Amino acid sequence: MVPTYSRLSLRMPAQLCSRRFLASLSPSHPQPQNIIEKIVQKYAVNLPPSHIVSQGDFVSIQPEHVMTHDNTAVVMNNIAAAKFQNPQQAVFTLDHDVQNKSEKNLQKYKSIAEFAKEHGVDFYPAGRGIGHQILIEEGYAFPNVMTVASDSHSNMYGGIGALGTPIVRTDAAAIWATGRTWWQVPPVVKVEFLNKLPEGVTGKDIIITLCGLFNKDEVLNTAIEFIGEEGMAGLSVDDRLTIANMTTEWGALAGVFPVDAVTIKWLKERAERLSHVRATGHPRINMDRIQRIIDNPLRADPGARYAKHLTLDLATVTPYIAGPNSVKVATPLSELEKNKVPINKAYLLSCTNSRAADLKAAAKVFKGRKVADNVELYVAAASSEVQKDAEASGDWAELLRAGAKALPAGCGPCIGLGVGLLKDGEVGISATNRNYKGRMGSPNAQAYLSSPAVVAASAVSGYICGPESLPSVNPISKVMSAFSHTQAPIIGVRETAKISRAAGATGETLPGFDGSLHGELLFCDMDNLNTDGIYPGKYTYVDDVTPEKMAKIAMENYDPTFSSIIRKNDVLVGGFNFGTGSSREQAATALLYAGFRAVLAGSFSETFKRNAINNGLIVLEAPQLVTDLRKAFKDAEPQLTRRTGWVGSIDLVKGHVVIEEGTPRKEFDIPAVGRAAQELIVEGGLENWVKNRIAM
Repeated sequence: MVPTYSRLSLRMPAQLCSRRFLASLSPSHPQPQNIIEKIVQKYAVNLPPSHIVSQGDFVSIQPEHVMTHDNTAVVMNNIAAAKFQNPQQAVFTLDHDVQNKSEKNLQKYKSIAEFAKEHGVDFYPAGRGIGHQILIEEGYAFPNVMTVASDSHSNMYGGIGALGTPIVRTDAAAIWATGRTWWQVPPVVKVEFLNKLPEGVTGKDIIITLCGLFNKDEVLNTAIEFIGEEGMAGLSVDDRLTIANMTTEWGALAGVFPVDAVTIKWLKERAERLSHVRATGHPRINMDRIQRIIDNPLRADPGARYAKHLTLDLATVTPYIAGPNSVKVATPLSELEKNKVPINKAYLLSCTNSRAADLKAAAKVFKGRKVADNVELYVAAASSEVQKDAEASGDWAELLRAGAKALPAGCGPCIGLGVGLLKDGEVGISATNRNYKGRMGSPNAQAYLSSPAVVAASAVSGYICGPESLPSVNPISKVMSAFSHTQAPIIGVRETAKISRAAGATGETLPGFDGSLHGELLFCDMDNLNTDGIYPGKYTYVDDVTPEKMAKIAMENYDPTFSSIIRKNDVLVGGFNFGTGSSREQAATALLYAGFRAVLAGSFSETFKRNAINNGLIVLEAPQLVTDLRKAFKDAEPQLTRRTGWVGSIDLVKGHVVIEEGTPRKEFDIPAVGRAAQELIVEGGLENWVKNRIAM
């Protein structure tokens, strides 16, 4: 059945479009704010007096904490500051390449540990767990705070009501040195959960459903506030963390859940547990801090603005599978398992679904069963604490008895590192967050995403299926009846306001900024081209890749012939949501080293845009140009990388493109490169900008 939803467009009141209207509001009637705006207001610095933070604002932020992981080595080697502006703001966690026991990697890890000790920074070594899980367990992410990380899955902190959002490595350097970086407050979308989730259906099923059914960039580069009292009441904190984690794959910059009775109960239980570990009490998760949250609840104001209002009836959600190789392709398990898609590997790991409840759900399926002979199952806990809990409950032993291969607490295969990666022609099913082509191994493999219970059942049968499809050993609880449910989820969309994110152009050109380009358009016609396609994950933590090598491997997973096609002065043009996925900085710098000064696309991942601007790569939205290119070449032989023959000039300051050769003259408007971006480009990126400010 094809799911149906309503799409209602409302005319936006004219006053919402007007800054004059906002300025005219009297102090006694301040502009109403949503939750995202209120949290940003707390962490914004150097605001004009009486300025009320609103969607679209560029602000300097001083976040509560900033986490870096294995990429700490790159940040600390490039920073020019002799000391941290505030060492207690930073947190180091080693989690990505923890299986790598080479002397080089061990030395890198040692240098990070020594650097942390020297500067008084909180440090968590390899084996302690995945950074995002640690920040939740140790309270660096806490309700109503803004905590950032140089990793795209910092959205996960929204599961407990924190504003978690990704920054990039150069931002981390700026925060270390100055305590702050910049952020543009994104449009805020309200996502409402109606009714209750059926038993046997999980948070993973919810987010796969959202990614698969709202797959037209409805939430791209937005921040999400989840609401719905009845729906929330049935969602555990673990479910919320999973959903918030994968709002990244949905395209959002943050996904924040309400701080409600479920959250408070979890915090109190956590504080009680930690009180037995630390006699002096935990510095961040303690009853005093929890009581302050209770006494000062943070709620959206009546009349707060939202760009959209999406709804999902939880009562209609069933187990869903994402893939292959895309989170935007979602199929009900009840349909997919009819095809008996054979698998070679299965994975229970990552920051998304390897907490104690996830491991318990998988262990329950394995009771009296074993992993199929032709399947390899890999398991890694989200943290050492989670593993201890799973060991104490017997769930860990059950997984090993069934044939699972244990890996250390860390990212591992999820990021394409260590053992157990997918080989050419193999099929895998995973409880991780991403299944992009080449992400977990060979680009010629296929990867599906599902909940832990489905991963376990598939590992037992050798093909994708749910627990109810397994031959009975010990009767599966009736809660598994949801796996055979076939009703299509009921969703809805309502446009409520058009929130502009365009920065005003002054037409000013800074000394040293070359505001013009002239060259041929090189077209890579693919929407959602992710950072794994632009810069393969296997190189991400190889720190000595030369610029020449980076230029050669740019776009390797997307088009292995890319480096042989490009020419001097080419202007790269991509599709929509260019650069989605991981926050790896090299996706931007590799294109710079390949000779591109600018990339045009229908739209960009906001994280990729940060990386690009912070490193001096110009990225500009040109949706009409992309549309016209597609029309012009719709009947041509498909090509991954197309030399278009369209040659033209680009005025970066005025925001104008003129195509003069290869097609009848065409003109397009693009965003102008304003003063702030020009400054970063002239100074060679944010790192140099920070160094120059430190030297002043």
